[in-house]
Amino acid sequence: MNAQGNKLFSDPLLVAEINSCARVRTLHKEDNLIEPGDEIIFIPIVLSGCLRILRSDKEGNEVFLYYLYPGQTCAMSVTCCQAGKKSLVRAIAEEETEIWQIPVKMAGEWYKYNEWKAYISNNYSNRFEELLEVIDLIAFNNMDKQLLHYIQERCKAAKTNTLEITHQQIADELHTHREAISRLLRTMEKQGLVALGRNSVQLIAN
Repeated sequence: MNAQGNKLFSDPLLVAEINSCARVRTLHKEDNLIEPGDEIIFIPIVLSGCLRILRSDKEGNEVFLYYLYPGQTCAMSVTCCQAGKKSLVRAIAEEETEIWQIPVKMAGEWYKYNEWKAYISNNYSNRFEELLEVIDLIAFNNMDKQLLHYIQERCKAAKTNTLEITHQQIADELHTHREAISRLLRTMEKQGLVALGRNSVQLIAN
């Protein structure tokens, strides 16, 4: 079992089943783990690295939701598999990332273990709070606050203050126009919040 995995669960029966059923997979930076419309056949648990979760609509528009860090799983994937629905999100590796792939069938059966039940419940709660934060940003704040939040979260996930990213890529993940993002970034640069380079954004104030 991965070292991170050893920290997640202590129930020897649950640990034995995970060792027997879970597949360890390594993703490289920007690899897609789950695509919108995919059948959910496994539940991902991040062991190392980081996954970026995006919500997609039928037209292919996407909006950034949250990150999954070591020890966390995707509540959206759990919800879709339990309801028998296909994926509504895209999961992308922010950096080299190692995950467990837990078969859907086992994820349901393991509710007999209190530790697994508590783990899933805690992840639901944490992801719900993160989704509420995204909704609040969209509903009650201007785009500049959404943009700053997005840059801060991506810098945190990448463990750097400089993102190698285009204005168009940011616009796509915030579901807005490139011109609006460019204008806001220039304003943020004047305010001393960021420094702009060629296809890069450096976070000055965290």
